[in-house]
Amino acid sequence: MRCPSVRTADGCWFDSTVFFWFLGTSIASVWFVFRDPRFDYRLLCVGALLADVIDPWFGGARALHSVTVSIAVLVIVVMASAGRKPWRKRALAVPIGMMLHLVFDGAFSNTTVFWWPIGGLHFTDDPLPSVARGWFNIPLELIGLGLLVWVWRTFGLRSHARRDRFLRTGRLDPGVVRRS
Repeated sequence: MRCPSVRTADGCWFDSTVFFWFLGTSIASVWFVFRDPRFDYRLLCVGALLADVIDPWFGGARALHSVTVSIAVLVIVVMASAGRKPWRKRALAVPIGMMLHLVFDGAFSNTTVFWWPIGGLHFTDDPLPSVARGWFNIPLELIGLGLLVWVWRTFGLRSHARRDRFLRTGRLDPGVVRRS
């Protein structure tokens, strides 16, 4: 058996995950839905990648591919940020990214994992959805890369000052959005 590049519970190393797909689709989706100049896209990206970074260490699709965990993280952020609106607004980016990961991963197609622990506390040996897709990840990665190029150009991230601001604050400046 060919072992994949991150160590998993079964002793293999994992290398077939997608990266640009989750980043590009999450950033574009949030921009088109919210258009909030104070949204922290860095934390969105963390949330969008979290499931495929953590779950492989436990052997495949596990708790972070469950909608209940994403909802629990959302509830924790809301409760922990009571009375701290600026912190809440920033921290909500993580569970939003986690939920978008589930959507763009098609995690809902495996109802046992998606609804965990409602159907029971055990996990089967289900692979990550992004690994199970195999070669179909190539066009998805290209689409994600295309979306990231769009973000780069649209928000003027070619400029060192704008790129630095994005890296420091996580904000995409809507004042530089080019009109087509």
